[in-house]
Amino acid sequence: MPGRLSLRGSIAARLAVGYGLLVAAAMAALSAIVYFGTVGVFERSIDNRILAEASRLSAARRDEGAAALVREIDLLLHDRIDTDTEMVGLVDAGGRLVAGNLKRWRGLPPPAGTPSGELVYASMTRAGVPVSVRLVALRLDDGSRLVAGRDLVELDAIRGVVERALLLSAAVSILLAFCGAQLFRARLEARIGEIRRTTARIAAGELSSRIGVQGHDEFAHLGADINRMLDRIEALMDGVRHVSNSIAHDLRTPLGRVRNRLERALQAAVDPAALVQDARLAIEDIDGVISLFDKLLQIAALEAGVRAGSFETLDLAAIARDMTELYEAAAEEQGVAVACTGPQAAPVRGDRHLLANALASLIDNAIKYGRSGGRVEVRVEASDDGTVLAVRDHGPGVPAQDLDKIARRFYRVDQSRNLPGNGLGLAIVTAIVQLHGGTLELRAAEPGPGFEARMRLPAER
Repeated sequence: MPGRLSLRGSIAARLAVGYGLLVAAAMAALSAIVYFGTVGVFERSIDNRILAEASRLSAARRDEGAAALVREIDLLLHDRIDTDTEMVGLVDAGGRLVAGNLKRWRGLPPPAGTPSGELVYASMTRAGVPVSVRLVALRLDDGSRLVAGRDLVELDAIRGVVERALLLSAAVSILLAFCGAQLFRARLEARIGEIRRTTARIAAGELSSRIGVQGHDEFAHLGADINRMLDRIEALMDGVRHVSNSIAHDLRTPLGRVRNRLERALQAAVDPAALVQDARLAIEDIDGVISLFDKLLQIAALEAGVRAGSFETLDLAAIARDMTELYEAAAEEQGVAVACTGPQAAPVRGDRHLLANALASLIDNAIKYGRSGGRVEVRVEASDDGTVLAVRDHGPGVPAQDLDKIARRFYRVDQSRNLPGNGLGLAIVTAIVQLHGGTLELRAAEPGPGFEARMRLPAER
């Protein structure tokens, strides 16, 4: 099992830390909004009330004189509304308190240099207890000053409650963010760890191991993609083993015959005519081996896309008609009729030589495995989605259990093992069709009997 990664090397740890920092930043921003939104509302309310009171008292002084101002101050202090926190007074030019309750607070009113009408904070004492106040001083035309304000005891209490609540919520949020980050890291490491353990088993040779797919999240999609890749790799490895075994089997017989003939040729009393015959047969066996390797190299080149650069726009219907005419004579010798049907033109993009070879291989198979006296149908079907080139025979067909195997390299069904061939024809056709971005469909003909191969190619763009 892979070991745990350090904080610096673990993406799960870095994501967890980033998650925690993001949650902390979000909580800090939310706390600031709550704090300034709550305390700020109270501060603005107090400021508005102070300015409203100062404006009303100043208007009474301006409209009705100093006596009216003193009367308004007295009414304000005895209306039993916020009388504990209200601060209001009239101070003459000599600094003597004419009216109001400023004596309850010990401290100086706003400095003489403070602009008239400006709200300021001040520190005073009431009953020996330091308090902060918010007040405004208005200079009147006779040199006196009108002071209006409030102490901030209630606001300070609200501010303290809010601050304590925010500190407590911050502590809880940090704890929850830490726990959430650890849980997030553990879940992420568990999902990644499962993938790493599976890849470790595969690296050790267990190609059948697969990643468990749960849910529909990104890890589930990643696991499904990796599983599909592993299925493909396992199929390729099985194909390599099958090809290796088939090559060894197919090479053993011709090479054994060549060796036997060479041994006879080394005998002193061998007949010259027999020597020539053995040499000719040995050359034929060697040519068969060379042909086998040429076909394998052709499949490898097609799967690597070597010929994709030679693609051009061509008429698949014309190729079908040409190849049908080419095989008519050979088909007649075996008592088989070959016919081609379809539209006059079916444009596709591809390699003319490769598509002709693929169609030739299919027609050759249909003639070889079809019944004598039967017929082979070459059919072109064009549509907006693409073009289908189908070849059908009316022979015995292919057993259902072999349909998904006959395109494998060297695979041959039981009834065809006595016929010439090495089982590479359909493998080459498959590689050609895939090079052109299409698919090869092999199925039982409907209505039967017979077998049908369909090359489905994409439409020209």
